[in-house]
Order: sequence, then C-alpha cells, then structure tokens
Amino acid sequence: MNKLILSAAALALTAGGAFAQDVVRMGTEGAYPPWNYIDDNGEVAGFERVLGDELCARAGLTCEWVVNDWDSIIPNLVSGNYDTIMAGMSITPEREEVLDFTQNYTQPDPSSYVAMSADVDVAAGVVAAQTNTIQASYVSENGGTLVEFATPEETVAAVKAGEADAVLADKSYLDPIVAESGGEMVEVGTVLIGGGVGMGVRESDTELKEKFDAAIQSMKDDGTLNALIAEYEVGEPF
Repeated sequence: MNKLILSAAALALTAGGAFAQDVVRMGTEGAYPPWNYIDDNGEVAGFERVLGDELCARAGLTCEWVVNDWDSIIPNLVSGNYDTIMAGMSITPEREEVLDFTQNYTQPDPSSYVAMSADVDVAAGVVAAQTNTIQASYVSENGGTLVEFATPEETVAAVKAGEADAVLADKSYLDPIVAESGGEMVEVGTVLIGGGVGMGVRESDTELKEKFDAAIQSMKDDGTLNALIAEYEVGEPF
C-alpha cells in the first residue's frame, strides 16, 4: 500500500479537528474469515481489521478492537459497550431502524448455498444460517425450512452432520470451506442479497459517522479500498 498516499489522505482528513472521544472502540465478531477472525496471537485480524485501522488513521482517531458475539452485537453497540460495528454486516432497512451505517465499504457480496450433494433442493429442504443475518431472513422469506445457529462454524457443521440440507452464507466465507473439503461439499446456488457492508454506529454519533464516511470515500477515491477488496477476495471492486 502506498504510504505517501495514506499519509497525505490522513493529513487532509484530520485537518478539521479531532473527534471528542479519546478512544473509539471498534466492535467485531472475530469469527468470520476473511472478514474478521482471531489470529494465532489472539488478535483481531482479517479484511476489516486492516481496513478499520486504516480508516482510524485517516480520520485521526485512536481506536481499539472489542470482540462480541454476533447475536448481541447490535444491542451492545446501542448500549455503549463499543462505538462501531465492523463485522461483515450488510446494510438493511431493518437494521437502519436501530442504528446508522456509513456508506458501504464493499459491494453486495453474493451468498452461496453449500451442501453435501449437488442435487439438494434448497427451496424444499432445511437450510442452516447464522442468527440475525440477511441469509436467515432470506430463507425465512423465500421458502425452505430455516434452522439458525449462533456462529457460522455451526451452520457448516450442521450440514456435515445431516442436521440441515444446505447452508446459506456469504460466498467469500464458504468458498474456502468448499475448496478445502476435497469435494465433500459443493456449491448448489447463489443469490445476491443486502445493500453491501458498512460500519454501524449509534444514531446519535453523527460526527463519528461523518469522519468514517470521509475516510471510506478517500480510500475509494485513491484505489486503496479496491486493493484491499482484491487482496482478501471479499467482493467486486468499486
């Protein structure tokens, strides 16, 4: 990544003054590679860790990372346990009723159905999805019997154990699992849902949202966001 571009962008964005809060706490799940996960050193890693650190630098903010389970990640943002959500969270009208989003930092990412057999009928079968995701909503609204799990790993395990006929999740999450299965698991369909992934913030934190919006736009403008998207294979470029 071009350090001269990053430094110049950071100076331009911070010229207008700093956010009043000393440390911005960045909430993530830490369980959804390549978006976010915990590495061998126990640290948050992945696409959103690298992106989030760069956005904080460009916005002139000091940030720290907080890991939270997916099923309570929105309530704990609203209650003040942290200040943002960067967790592969798609922008949806339902979520916008309780929090604000920055502009999207990835395009809508295809979701994949993955099963143990290519002849699975997902419209008539049992489909596993992670709780409170756009995939779970899609299954419940478009046929099939939904079975929900707290973590993405559990959705895949349910298919392997015969508890579900297929799993529906982000294609970027499932593709490596299929590739590493040695032909045991296969993709049986894709759908495009959601409005892209953005950073969630409390509705009252308008100044923080504006700072991150400007930082995201600067990364779109100079091409560094597209470079990260390509490196981590999390969707199409802007």
